[in-house]
Amino acid sequence: MERKIAWLDYMEEDKLQLEILSKNYREFLDNGKTERECIKQSVAFAKQAGYRDLAQCIKDKTQLKAGDKVYAVNMDKAIVLFNIGQEPLDEGMNILGAHIDSPRLDIKQNPLYEKGGLAYFDTHYYGGIKKYQWVTLPLAIHGVIAKKDGSLINLTIGEKDGDPVFCVTDLLVHLAQKQQELKANKVIDGEDLDVLIGSIPLDDKEKEAVSKKIMAILQSTYDFTEEDLLSAELEVVPAGKARDAGLDRSMIMAYGQDDRVCAYTSLVAMLEVDKVDKTTCCLLVDKEEIGSVGATGMQSKFFENMTAELLALQGEYSDLKLRRCLANSKMLSSDVSAGFDPLYESVFDKKNVAYLGKGIVFNKFTGSRGKSGSNDANAEYFGQIRKIMDDNKIAYQTAELGKVDIGGGGTIAYIMSLYGMEVIDCGVAVLNMHAPWEITSKADLYEAKKGYVAFLKQA
Repeated sequence: MERKIAWLDYMEEDKLQLEILSKNYREFLDNGKTERECIKQSVAFAKQAGYRDLAQCIKDKTQLKAGDKVYAVNMDKAIVLFNIGQEPLDEGMNILGAHIDSPRLDIKQNPLYEKGGLAYFDTHYYGGIKKYQWVTLPLAIHGVIAKKDGSLINLTIGEKDGDPVFCVTDLLVHLAQKQQELKANKVIDGEDLDVLIGSIPLDDKEKEAVSKKIMAILQSTYDFTEEDLLSAELEVVPAGKARDAGLDRSMIMAYGQDDRVCAYTSLVAMLEVDKVDKTTCCLLVDKEEIGSVGATGMQSKFFENMTAELLALQGEYSDLKLRRCLANSKMLSSDVSAGFDPLYESVFDKKNVAYLGKGIVFNKFTGSRGKSGSNDANAEYFGQIRKIMDDNKIAYQTAELGKVDIGGGGTIAYIMSLYGMEVIDCGVAVLNMHAPWEITSKADLYEAKKGYVAFLKQA
């Protein structure tokens, strides 16, 4: 069943709104290359839209009612927003859920070492990556250093025009005969994804003089010591800004679009929707790329706990009402899908694949080789969703993540479905997924935001 290219139906006003959304999205990506940076922006947007901090409401014992808007932050790496509707909360919510972590290199706790007159930071890669894609790129360092006195240093090096950048080196082609005979997953070893950070010695009498010079620079410029790196969270990401891609400027090329393209459009949709009958919710979480584990991942109790707090501040809390609320909710698990790449068409089922420019993508199931690990959405629920999309003239398509015995991939959908709520994966098609630079269509960005708004209002 052929789906139409969304661009063909756009009027001038559509194109104008699309470009405004795309510009704002690129700025969000530029200022949000880590989870903490995404949450900082999300809180600022929420406050501007009239949302209040749920933690303060709890402290003040504020009585919440229909029309109130609140947000809660979890360890600066996850956030949930609620727009309280007229209907009782135990009748369920309309939920958009996305993740804000992306594949990257994480600097280890004891990272600094020197070899051959060069200083390096030792790293451990995060999420599923092709390791060879991360060599010889200009890289930046983003993150925080927590000192023993409780102070927090926010660090960003490599993004401003005058900043230095960093690099993982590679073997020159002239000496790489044996390397080029290796399988792709063996060309670069994970332990060799170390970041080159300096080469000038402190003086000619010191041992490891280059490392000492680096630490002298870090201490004088950023006020932390080597020991402070023990309690640091530093992420190595591609340096540079999100850019328009293509001579027609129809696409966006940037780091971290999986899954910040869905996180941003979900957040914008949530903030746009005002008075609602059913409570709406936007949930942005961490750790999806490594299994949604930990205190800030979807498997934590953060979302459930904040829903309980919301009920309590309405004077309606009971365990039964909490369970009913979760079970009666409907959710779009806002996550990206694999975009069709004609240069690698053999791995795709062309009848069941997402195409750039054909709108928001629904994956009834993900998984592979027998739908392993998949949330398989109910047909009845997808029928309801189709009606909402068609009634609001949203361009949409359906897809699977590659051929049956080739593809696969996970989202947070299966975790939320454990509550008994209706959940389906729904997001934007991406080329180069999990590469340092990913590509999306502006049309799909625009349709995703419109589709999320329609879902929040009408599901």
